[in-house]
Amino acid sequence: MNRHLVLVLVALAAGVAAPGCGHKKFSYPEHSMAATDGSYVSRLGEFKVWGHAISAEFGTVTVSENRHNSNARLIHLPVIRIHARSSHPGEPVFGLAGGPGMSNMNWSPIDTLLAEHDFVMVGYRGVDGLTVLDCPEVTEALKQEEDPLAEESLRRIGKAWEVSVYRLMAQGIDWDGYTMPQTVEDIEAVRKALGYPRIDLLSESYGTRLAYIYGLMHPESIHRSVMIGVNPPGHFTWDPQLVDEQLNYYSRLWSKDSIMARECPDLASSMRRVLQNMPRKWLFFSISPGKVKVAAFGLLFHRNTAAMVFDAFVAAEHGDASGIALMSLAYGFIIPSMSVWGDLASKALSADFDSTRDYGAEPDRPEAILGSPMNRLLWTPLRYGHVPVQMIPKELRTPQPSDVNTLLVSGSLDFSTPAEIATRELLPLLRNGRQIVLSEFGHVGDVRYLRQNRIESLVSNYFDTGIADTSEIEYVPMDFHVGWGFPRIAKVAMGAILLLCIGLISGMVWISKKTL
Repeated sequence: MNRHLVLVLVALAAGVAAPGCGHKKFSYPEHSMAATDGSYVSRLGEFKVWGHAISAEFGTVTVSENRHNSNARLIHLPVIRIHARSSHPGEPVFGLAGGPGMSNMNWSPIDTLLAEHDFVMVGYRGVDGLTVLDCPEVTEALKQEEDPLAEESLRRIGKAWEVSVYRLMAQGIDWDGYTMPQTVEDIEAVRKALGYPRIDLLSESYGTRLAYIYGLMHPESIHRSVMIGVNPPGHFTWDPQLVDEQLNYYSRLWSKDSIMARECPDLASSMRRVLQNMPRKWLFFSISPGKVKVAAFGLLFHRNTAAMVFDAFVAAEHGDASGIALMSLAYGFIIPSMSVWGDLASKALSADFDSTRDYGAEPDRPEAILGSPMNRLLWTPLRYGHVPVQMIPKELRTPQPSDVNTLLVSGSLDFSTPAEIATRELLPLLRNGRQIVLSEFGHVGDVRYLRQNRIESLVSNYFDTGIADTSEIEYVPMDFHVGWGFPRIAKVAMGAILLLCIGLISGMVWISKKTL
């Protein structure tokens, strides 16, 4: 049981946040006191990947905290370079992981890529290195017992944002320096320091926005770019109506499964009824509607955890609220610590914030199901707390034409970065672009690992040849059947707790008898 509970909590973290914010610990060389902007030092060491250790170069790059400020201090970011096995490698591949608010040092490089390509990780400013935009005030505000989507909770979170940001600024941190263009320039500095004429980019989720901006700022530096789970400009928020359309898509797939359809004829309607009439208790455990909504939204990012959400909601409509109670409980373990909150705010706000928009207002539609609880949790607090925002240039905030050779890979059921948005808003502007939409796949985890060998072959071949061959990627139908679902885990956990209590009471009674 414990193993399954841990897996569920890990899945929730991955669903909401993509790669985790805590990263592997390595020893990097210390920067020289005489270091200047763009200087680089390194040493050799071992990097463990896929169960074996390989030789790697661990470096530290020195960069300006704010390149728009001539008096800016210098900061230092970690770099890892894994050399290709070939003596005559092609263009190196730079990895750009998801976020914002997550580390870029967690990559396990694709083995087939390492045959012919160096693989390079450059730490994200604000997360990796010594300057981390931690906001413990926000973490504490998110931990409150109240419904996190209630107005009073949002007000508290907003004030926590304000306190956090001004505290960081008072500590000497240049808030305006922690943007995506500055992050792109960090990667460009490493490219130059390592002597690469051109590089390939492998990006995921938030990293795809960095890759896109990189292509606008330094197109001559990029050979080819593969984006997985594509986030076009303007989409660090979610479209509530599109979320519900995706749930209706799942509902149609559900109805084609005869076993599932007998248990629940209309999945979307069942979820709507539970969300509109959510119980507030299961046994002595409180159920917070807002926590359930946020947890459900994060779990919908990937299809295996999405199936667990549906299982819990169907059970709740049948009178068993144990599954949604566990989802409510899981919120407190995962959401408050899922991100380096200051980094998330600095990168997302400076790129996508619209002060005229009410992010918490959901469309008043009778057919509405879930909408976008993360919009309300992350963006509505800005109505209550003042966070200074220096927007990045407009040409980097809106879709622009690009000649970079780009492959977009999306899942048709990606709640985090819907394929439709990339198809509609970005693909037409990529003169040398192509998009592959994998039917019934979700976000990055599904794309990378449901058919891992085939996807890795696709990525490697594209970098080597510029050809995107999808002939060997077979259709993987959605499977709604759940072994260890939330209701089962909750009941087994409760049973274990009761047995422990009985054992403790029995032990105390036995001891008291012995002492009398």
